[in-house]
Amino acid sequence: MKKTFVILSAALLFAACNSNKSGKGANDTATVTTTTTTTETTTSTTASKDTMGKALLLKSDCLTCHKLDTKLIGPAYYDVAKKYTASPAVIDTLANKIIKGGKGNWGQIPMSPHPAISMDDARQIVKYILSLKK
Repeated sequence: MKKTFVILSAALLFAACNSNKSGKGANDTATVTTTTTTTETTTSTTASKDTMGKALLLKSDCLTCHKLDTKLIGPAYYDVAKKYTASPAVIDTLANKIIKGGKGNWGQIPMSPHPAISMDDARQIVKYILSLKK
């Protein structure tokens, strides 16, 4: 019975994560506006990168399996931010997991790979998620 449940869960996860081939989700209507001033260069640059990471996340199919504050199929983004530090090595490791997929860190259900996401975009998504640390 347990094997059947795991196989069924994995099949549902795979179907859900691959159902959005166009890369367009329900949240595509959101418009991201970024303004910068010369006196706030550092703050604006950081804010625009976080905004870019959020926009990339909203365009992807990530929200099929993840939510901000609630575990769905995968962990909540707040839990990911709490677990990891925002070091360059960690950012690269997590970006690679987005692209190549992964399993074992958060349970038995594997995260499906997202090879269409570039390494730079995956890094921006990870930086946004890690910026959610409370």
